[in-house]
Amino acid sequence: MAAQTKVLLIDDETEFASALAERLRLRKYSAKAVYHAEDAAEIVRSDMPDVVLLDFRMPGMDGIEVLKQIKAIDATIEVIMLTGHGDVHSIEEAMKEGAYEYIMKPFNIGDLIMKIDAAKEKRDSSR
Repeated sequence: MAAQTKVLLIDDETEFASALAERLRLRKYSAKAVYHAEDAAEIVRSDMPDVVLLDFRMPGMDGIEVLKQIKAIDATIEVIMLTGHGDVHSIEEAMKEGAYEYIMKPFNIGDLIMKIDAAKEKRDSSR
């Protein structure tokens, strides 16, 4: 049996992030939620996720900065950006910095699952 996909969710909306992590665990993913962008790099180093779900807009450090840190730690970790704001410039910048994909909030859990699975496949093929 294949190992569980490790998903790290970084979002300052604690209720949203913890509920989404729980929904992913119910679907047999290993999911962890982090609520502060500043904690992300340390957790990525210690727990090495396969896929990161990263909110664009957070207090303090923004999603692009966190994305750069994650890619500096391990360029094969795939990052899916989550945004509630359809800011085309931010999306383009994230893709340029190595984001795998983005998804608009609110989203369909089935669509997110497909993106997570595709991101994991890409990571596995690049290692």
